[in-house]
Amino acid sequence: MADYIRTTKAELDGLDDEELIVRVANARQELFNLRFQLATGQLTNNSRIGALRREVAQLLTTQRQREIALVEEYYLAQLQEGTG
Repeated sequence: MADYIRTTKAELDGLDDEELIVRVANARQELFNLRFQLATGQLTNNSRIGALRREVAQLLTTQRQREIALVEEYYLAQLQEGTG
């Protein structure tokens, strides 16, 4: 299990899309493992679950912001071409 290091918005903005997807997958996998440890009574640091949930939320928010920005760019380009 990796030690928790809080990721800043600037760091998330600096990631490319593939790295963001990988981080979401890794964080979700770790969250699953922590929940399993909690269920079996092996978890020693309960606060890590909350921290990971926040991290997943931040990553997904960054992903969604990028999706929205792409759609906005597309529609703005369509409006400028006059085909919108």
